Amino acid sequence: MEVREGHLLIKDVPYVDSRQEVRRGTLVSTLRVAGEITDRPDTHVAWFIGGPPCHRDGRPIAEIIISTETKQLDRDLVVNCQFSSKPTSGCYEDYHQKMTTYAAILSSPAESLVLGITPKTFPLIEETSDDSVFQYMDTASSRAGIACVTRKLELGRVAIVGLGGTGAYVLDQVAKTPVKEIHVFDGDRFSQHNAFRAPGAPSKETLAAKPQKVAYLHEVYSRMHRGIVAHDYFVDESNVDELRGVDFVFLCLDRGGPKRMLVEKLESFGVSFIDVGMGLYVEGESIYGILRVTTSTPHAREHVHSKTRIPFSDGDGNDVYATNIQIADLNALNAVLAVVKWKKLFGFYGDLDREHFSVYTLDGNTLANEDRPCSV
Repeated sequence: MEVREGHLLIKDVPYVDSRQEVRRGTLVSTLRVAGEITDRPDTHVAWFIGGPPCHRDGRPIAEIIISTETKQLDRDLVVNCQFSSKPTSGCYEDYHQKMTTYAAILSSPAESLVLGITPKTFPLIEETSDDSVFQYMDTASSRAGIACVTRKLELGRVAIVGLGGTGAYVLDQVAKTPVKEIHVFDGDRFSQHNAFRAPGAPSKETLAAKPQKVAYLHEVYSRMHRGIVAHDYFVDESNVDELRGVDFVFLCLDRGGPKRMLVEKLESFGVSFIDVGMGLYVEGESIYGILRVTTSTPHAREHVHSKTRIPFSDGDGNDVYATNIQIADLNALNAVLAVVKWKKLFGFYGDLDREHFSVYTLDGNTLANEDRPCSV
């Protein structure tokens, strides 16, 4: 038995092939867990690594085979068949019942041909180190069958500069990806007003302690991701070189002033980045405004400057966003738009349009995309 990237594998299961010869294959199932305890299987369907299993006379076991198409479930996990054998109760009570049921169906014809053959081989299983970035298995990717796609996000280092409302939501999303290290930069403390702009629900005791933002969010997201690296200071001229060599940067700063230096440095470092922002105003008794996502890559940087896609000033003081208004929904949306674009850049999502500038307008609920590079 082996657990691999959210899948349960039962190896050395004997079966009969079309030539009436006994072979061995591997049963595969998605694995559903609650913490470190397995939950009830989410599906009665299973996969098989090996040829189509047959009855003792070489006829395929059509009663359970629903597909013989080769499918890659993960980087090192390729299956050849898919089975469906639903129990009379409608679902399997646990993985022991599910996997032993399938093993019995497959091995029964083999046992009739070779006396004493069994899937219970009791092999030596060597201990392997757990090098996953997660504290527990990512069973969401395996259940959805996108483990190979998720691996496209196995970057070395991603940085998030600024952990205000939007930056905290960016961290919330990136922490659910297999990035090896997530470096977070912010010199502010986590205060009461931050609780209404950030993901999660801090306790009164946490707010009373006024921890640094990076320390508080590090504690929260390290429960899930092992690679959160906290930097409890702002990025400036003295330390901007720490961003040299990272794979990607999210700029999530309220103030426009420091962005000019950061943008110039990141461009000189050859680092791709996304800058987020929003402009809000009150008219009557309602809030209006826009959310912005500006992408800069080595393939497309000129639009940032020629079209002023990133504001480098702090505005005229009339922007209500600067007052720490309670708009967690817009912070979350701005972050999600940025993370979706980031995932597009690395092939997780398809990106035929290749836009490098997006604006979402509240009034009208519209999303405009511009600045497509001529080539990549």
